Amino acid sequence: MGPSLIGMELADIAAVLGPDEPAYRARQIYEAVYRRRVPSLAGITNIPRDLRRRLAETASVGLPELQQRYDSADGTIRYLLRLQDGLMVETVVMPEDGRYTICISTQVGCAVDCKFCLTALMGLERNLTTGEIVGQVLFAALDQRLDPESAKLNIVTMGQGEPLLNLPNVLKATRLLADPAGVGVSQRRMTLSTSGIVPRIEELGRAPTRPKLAVSLNASTEEQRRQLMPVTRKYRLSDLLEACRAYPLRPWEKLTFEYVLLRGVNDSDADARRVARLLARLNCKVNLIALNPGPGILFETPEPERVHAFQQVLRRSFPCFVRKPRGLDIYAACGQLKRMSGGSDAGAAGLVPLEAGVAPRHPA
Repeated sequence: MGPSLIGMELADIAAVLGPDEPAYRARQIYEAVYRRRVPSLAGITNIPRDLRRRLAETASVGLPELQQRYDSADGTIRYLLRLQDGLMVETVVMPEDGRYTICISTQVGCAVDCKFCLTALMGLERNLTTGEIVGQVLFAALDQRLDPESAKLNIVTMGQGEPLLNLPNVLKATRLLADPAGVGVSQRRMTLSTSGIVPRIEELGRAPTRPKLAVSLNASTEEQRRQLMPVTRKYRLSDLLEACRAYPLRPWEKLTFEYVLLRGVNDSDADARRVARLLARLNCKVNLIALNPGPGILFETPEPERVHAFQQVLRRSFPCFVRKPRGLDIYAACGQLKRMSGGSDAGAAGLVPLEAGVAPRHPA
C-alpha cells in the first residue's frame, strides 16, 4: 500500500501528483481529505476519474481500521484502531452537554513508565506518524458524524504515549488539524499533555501553531515524583518548573497542571500546600484526577472527601478542578489505555473478553 494522504500538507500532496498536474488539484484533494473527510479516493469526485485511478495505484487516504469499539454506560466510546502495519492504538470520544472531546494517542505504548498508568505496562513499540495521529481524529469525526468546525470539539493528546517524544509529528498534525482550509479545529481547543520532557517543552513553545500545554505533576516533592515518575531522574522537578515559568503563554492561555491523587501517597493536605508553593508564580490551573484503577496498578483511589479536601487547599491559590472519570467500565479513563481487547493483552491482565457496553471484570 502506498503513502497515506492523511498526514500530508498541501506541498506534500502536490509532490505526489507531480509537476504535470495543475496546482489546484492538490488543493482539491487536500480539502476532500481534511475538510470533507472522504474515507476513500473514490469519494474525491471533483477530480477526474483517471487521476483518481492513477492516484489509487500509488497512495491511499489512510484512515485507520476499526478493530473493536467499546461503549460505556456514560456515553464514552473507546476505539481500538488497527494501523497499516497491524499494530493497534486507542482513541477515546467523550460526549458531554453538546461538547465532544477526542482523546488521541501519539505513540504505540509509552516509554515513560509512570507507576500509576496502565499504558506504561506496554512499553514503547513506536512513534505514530503524522497521518496516524490526524487519522484518529478524522475516524472519530466520521464515526460520530461530527463537523470539527461547527461542533464544540476538543482534542487532547492524552491517549497512549508521550507526545513530546514524538514532537515533529505532533506539531505537523497540529498544523493540519488547525488549518481553516483543512480540519479547522482552533488551537484553543487542542491540548498536549506531557510528563515533563524539559527540552521539548522549550521547543514546543517556539512553534507558531501549537496546542495548549498541560503538565502531569503528580507529586509535591522531587523524591516523591522520582518514585512515581522515573522520567524525573532525567528531567528534575525544579528544571521542569523553570521551563514552565519560561514558557511563552499566549494572551488567552493558562498552563494546566494535572495531578493524579493516590491514596496515602500524594494526597495529604501537606502535599496540597507544597503543590501550591511549587506553582505559586505560574499563571495556571490544576486538574485533579483520583486514580483510575486497573490490573497491575498497585496504588488505590482516595476517598471523595480526601479529593475534596485537597482541592480546597489548592483553590486558595489558583483555579482547581476535579476531573470526572469517563469510561471506567470500558478502560477508557485517564491512565487506563492498554489496548485491552479480549486477546493476549486482556489475558495477560486477567480480564475476561470485553464486549460493547459490558463492563470489564477485574481479577479477584
